[in-house]
Amino acid sequence: MPVEVKICGLSTLESLEGAIQAGADYVGLVFYPLSPRNVDIATAAQLAKAARGRAKIVALIVDASKDLISDIAGKVRPDYFQAHGHEDAERVEAITEATGVPVIKAIKVEDAPDLEIARRFRDVAAMILFDAKAPQSFVNALPGGNGMAFDWSLLGRDRSPKRFMLSGGLNLDNVAEAIRVTGAPIVDVSSGVEIGPGIKDLALIRNFIKAARLAG
Repeated sequence: MPVEVKICGLSTLESLEGAIQAGADYVGLVFYPLSPRNVDIATAAQLAKAARGRAKIVALIVDASKDLISDIAGKVRPDYFQAHGHEDAERVEAITEATGVPVIKAIKVEDAPDLEIARRFRDVAAMILFDAKAPQSFVNALPGGNGMAFDWSLLGRDRSPKRFMLSGGLNLDNVAEAIRVTGAPIVDVSSGVEIGPGIKDLALIRNFIKAARLAG
């Protein structure tokens, strides 16, 4: 099967349309006020309406309140939540039970022990997303979208779950190597297709998707 692609942090109809027309399988909407990619509920609902039936809609949340999660579920109607904070397995399960929406759980990786954390979510998360953990020295790090990669050999083909997303520092120049090393069936990019924080470039999106498809 060809590698699937998620374009995350979309915040305008132009960038959303560009991503879908380029072949994006998943589109990510960020609900985190400190992110330059943050969208409000009304904007997200418009974007989701445009994407529905054309790409899977992923709502990225970071330790979100029950009220926010309920609001997103009711008004945006995502296909997935992406839990990118400190949510434990019980919280992930509770989100799905409360909303009926499956959850992708982000695991931030720096070294091998971080990969073991994924096992805790095996029975409750619809999918695991492996992202890079920002070092403590990284000032003003975001929960994701920092443009940093981790050592992909830690994941490797033999140790990877069958269905997962790979994220963290991916771009046009390295996505093929990332897929080769990890066997990732889905790759997720945000800052790697931007010309500025939160500003997506349609040519970069098209070329990233093309590179991922060829690598798969």
